[in-house]
Amino acid sequence: MRYHGHQFRTYNPDLGDGRGFLFAQLLDNRGRLMDLGTKGSGTTPWSRAGDGRLTLKGAVREILATEMLEALGLDTSRTFSVIETGEDLDRGDEPSPTRSAVLVRLNHSHIRYGSFQRQAWLKDETAMSRLVAYALEHFVTDADGPSPAARLLDHAVTTSARLAAQFMAAGFVHGVLNTDNINITGESFDYGPWRFTPSWDPIFTAAYFDHHGLYSFGRQPEAMQWNAYQLAGALRLIAPLEDLKPPLETWPARYQASLTTALFQRLGVTPRDPESDTALVRAIEAALVGSAVNPDRFFFDWRAGTRRAPSPADRIYETEPFTAFHSAIQPYAGAAPTHEYWSDSAPVTMLIDEVEALWTPIAETDDWRPLHNKIAQIRRMGEAMAS
Repeated sequence: MRYHGHQFRTYNPDLGDGRGFLFAQLLDNRGRLMDLGTKGSGTTPWSRAGDGRLTLKGAVREILATEMLEALGLDTSRTFSVIETGEDLDRGDEPSPTRSAVLVRLNHSHIRYGSFQRQAWLKDETAMSRLVAYALEHFVTDADGPSPAARLLDHAVTTSARLAAQFMAAGFVHGVLNTDNINITGESFDYGPWRFTPSWDPIFTAAYFDHHGLYSFGRQPEAMQWNAYQLAGALRLIAPLEDLKPPLETWPARYQASLTTALFQRLGVTPRDPESDTALVRAIEAALVGSAVNPDRFFFDWRAGTRRAPSPADRIYETEPFTAFHSAIQPYAGAAPTHEYWSDSAPVTMLIDEVEALWTPIAETDDWRPLHNKIAQIRRMGEAMAS
């Protein structure tokens, strides 16, 4: 399905259809619609100048991103399969020729904000109304609003705020939060130059071509809110502005509530009361911004609100940035987690050097064992996070 979108806030009506096909739909065990869609399946009727292929390294990177984010509890697409196609590709950002692949992903939807933007650009009210009705029927159960477009936007505000908060709690930088890379269900997908931040650095940027840091770690909430406004702009084709303004005005509050939920889930603590919860969130952010501790290490060491010892970060935890955190976390301290993962010496991480180290044996000797071992470690962490 073709779509348009804002790429780094410049509108582009010539994006094609994402070099992929939606070739099957099914219902999950909760009765929700699921898509099986391809990425890198070659040229399509609406392809642009490229070959439409995905590099094998890009597919491996998407496996790692989706496995890690799923384990951390994010709303994300899943990598269903990767099929190597045997072609040689030339890419400016990889040593070439490089191996090619088709990736099949599992998503609740592949309908993007840019899908609605295309209908607005075409001024096709009938198609827009049908697209909104389809999305409401299949993906929206708890949204409010005086019109179908307003209900869809209310849903999008909730899911985009939640995803932005989940990115922050995970220490994850998507890299390319264009409107064509945001889907209506609020699931993260279309992973390109993603990275996990080694420290809680607001200006940390994943994409080498993001020269101004538009999608840096700390600006991701801003980007997601901006995208929600662009969706609202598209929906004005079939709804008056007064229907669409109320949900947009609630975006900051929904984000803050979602951030509390995401941080508490990552830390493994239970909310208490709004005042204490807000104080703890602020203390966590201040401690992480003011120190060089790795976010994965921090959340691992303080799981369930109780500090593990010993830790390589022990000295950092005694520095001034953690003063407020020590006070704020005390009422939340609970029983030590029981899953054996929490007794490991270090958390599972996915920094860029690890990604490259996993790709090297595949590229050089077609050895996939390190990748499979890493996936097993990630899934074990996911079991611990869920327990």
